[in-house]
Amino acid sequence: MKKLPTRAARAALLSTAAVSALGATAGGLLAAAVVVGFTEILKGLLALVSRQQTWVLIAAPVAGLALSVLVLYGFGLSSEAGDSARRWASAWRTFPPRVSRPDLTGDMVGYAGEEERFPWRLAPIRMLAMIATVGFGSAMGTEAPAAYLGVAAGAALGDRWWRRFARPAAVGGGAAGVAALIGIPLLGAAYILELGRRHHAPLNAERVTAALVGGYVGWMLNLALGVKLFTLVIPREPPDGLYQAIVTALLIGALSGAITALSGAAIYRAKTYTVHPILRLALGGLALGLAATMLAAIAAPSAAIGPGSGAIDWAQSTSAGAVTILAVDILRAVATTSSAAAGGCGGLFIPFLAIGDLAGRVFSPLLRVPGDLAGAAGAAGGISGGYHLPLTAIALVLEQGGPPLARVTLFTTVLIASFVGKGVAWLVGHAYIEKRPYQLRT
Repeated sequence: MKKLPTRAARAALLSTAAVSALGATAGGLLAAAVVVGFTEILKGLLALVSRQQTWVLIAAPVAGLALSVLVLYGFGLSSEAGDSARRWASAWRTFPPRVSRPDLTGDMVGYAGEEERFPWRLAPIRMLAMIATVGFGSAMGTEAPAAYLGVAAGAALGDRWWRRFARPAAVGGGAAGVAALIGIPLLGAAYILELGRRHHAPLNAERVTAALVGGYVGWMLNLALGVKLFTLVIPREPPDGLYQAIVTALLIGALSGAITALSGAAIYRAKTYTVHPILRLALGGLALGLAATMLAAIAAPSAAIGPGSGAIDWAQSTSAGAVTILAVDILRAVATTSSAAAGGCGGLFIPFLAIGDLAGRVFSPLLRVPGDLAGAAGAAGGISGGYHLPLTAIALVLEQGGPPLARVTLFTTVLIASFVGKGVAWLVGHAYIEKRPYQLRT
């Protein structure tokens, strides 16, 4: 008699895993296809902007932020507007009251654990804002758009056809979107699961299965289509010894974790501070323009535009000193913070990778470690310290490759950056991704 409950529990677990895998596969395929196509559009537009003259590189991101604010706050509506507005206003552009309309991560965290309720109809209007923000060269990334569109695609698929599969399709879609963008299946799964923990979403069989299946679906589509949407810096050479590895991890982890944590706290405060969108745009746009002008002057025009790949390319080819690289790193942090504060609709994962990468390269000449190792360690530290997603950073390190001692350095950097990032967030009173109480919406 004791075996019956066990058999029933196993049968229920297998059924849950099967439903979750099926939903994640369907949602992941749709999400990865949407993300790949949309990201190619963003890359093409950003490449077009990047070929322009310096003054255009400085002005275009500010113009993009203005378009983003116009789309979200001019064309978009609030459900607080009253019944008369809701009668003719479509659900495709009506936001809940007191919501930060550009905040993609906020929706993903807020609906974690109840993704079947995800407001997927707002995805098109936010896609227009993403194009204006990221495509025009603001210092924001494509990973939050990829995850957001993935969750929205999965939720829409389940909502319209298979209600039972809505939640695993949305979770799998979010993981597939990130994996299709970056090309790392475990990173996509870890990102969506760890992000959900900020809303205390459970790590049960349904969510874990959906995230893993979705991550591998997105990765396989990435391989099948041969897309190259994102390139990681891979460490080719290890440190000279364990002592150098530890010192490297301590210094790079502390700096990358501190800078990105401060940026994250500033972004959180700016997004939650009640102020008119036009004033927010004016102040943020001014700060972004000044930071971009200084980046173009002390580094290169390419370092002033986009989520940070241009700044990394400059750092890899320059012979500039540590002070100059640190100045560029701080200016990139200011540019990302300003873009997000002004109303930009994009991600921070890739910008934090770039900020961390530059922070690592500050110590490369001093510690006599290879630039690619310093950059990779700083990038992993930026995700752990600024985004406060250490497991996602570990997944990045696991799939990144490199010699064993280089991986030890990266792992240690992740731990130190996580510790420093939490300490900085505690000192200033905020982190970028705050924990939220879990409660079912009605």
